[in-house]
Amino acid sequence: MQFPGAGKPPVAIVFDSAMGQRIDDALALAMLYGFDGKDEARLISVSVSKSNLKAAAFCDAVGRFYAGAVSGEFGGRGRTLPVGLSDAGKLPGDTPMITVPLSKLNAEGKPVYLHDIRQWTDTAEVPALIRKAFTSQPDQNSIVVLTGPATELAKVLDLHGAIEVIVRKVKFLTVAAAELNNPTDIAAAKKVFAEWPTPIFCVTQEAGEAVLYPASSIEQDFAWSPAHPIVDAYRAYKSMPYDAPAYAVAAALYAVRPQEGYFKLSEPGTIRVLDDGRTQFTPSPDGRHRNLLPDPAQKERILKVYTEIASAKPATRQRFRPQQKKPDPPKPPVRN
Repeated sequence: MQFPGAGKPPVAIVFDSAMGQRIDDALALAMLYGFDGKDEARLISVSVSKSNLKAAAFCDAVGRFYAGAVSGEFGGRGRTLPVGLSDAGKLPGDTPMITVPLSKLNAEGKPVYLHDIRQWTDTAEVPALIRKAFTSQPDQNSIVVLTGPATELAKVLDLHGAIEVIVRKVKFLTVAAAELNNPTDIAAAKKVFAEWPTPIFCVTQEAGEAVLYPASSIEQDFAWSPAHPIVDAYRAYKSMPYDAPAYAVAAALYAVRPQEGYFKLSEPGTIRVLDDGRTQFTPSPDGRHRNLLPDPAQKERILKVYTEIASAKPATRQRFRPQQKKPDPPKPPVRN
């Protein structure tokens, strides 16, 4: 959808994660909501690329938290998104980082973090959800952040006319190295890196581990809310205090602020996924793939933005064109 005569809207983020497997996925989601609240980005699609209903419920609960469902604050924005959930592969086990927040009760014995996902039909089909998110945006305004298996993005590529839609609507794709270095779905990873038609930027293991998310931020920076799902997830993931690798957080940061020079870029080339899941980078002047590499000189800048944006208190949205009504977020496709 275009907005004739309107100023350019914030960049639109499609976030496809393996929520529940690594804590940096939850931190990345918090940071994307932080950027959303500051009108630097607009989160338009959230999905889980592993078949875990509670992971989808956690994503929904985080979205409702940032819409003011816990405190009623934040200017009453009230904007929540449908959550897509993969229906492929073996069901992964529930993990404490999602079960502990979802089971937290208040003094009245009611759940602290609200959600509306209790069965499969409460979620959306991921490929259709992502495609609909693309088509709701102006041309070249969408960026995809992949922090889990490439299963669902590979399915997006198989949709009729999807390549043309991606070329028209998507600037680039960022991929977190933690999944890239050990892909759960090797066939899907091969397909995405071979066929995805836009530039791809991969957060290397070195970049994801160069700046760790600090436990001190969890203890101090989120104190504005007496209950916070990201804090409860972080504490449940591992015994405190610990600093967490930030592959997904780095991918989300680059997606929103690629111009800021937080990371070094490799030369252009092509990333190929091998049969054993390892990757091979071949430099090429016309290659569409590049690695994001750590820049020691940027460490303090990156740490500052990680902690400030991930822990930001949501604010009332300022529309990019106050006189016009914003389009509603894409509705979830109906599951068959």
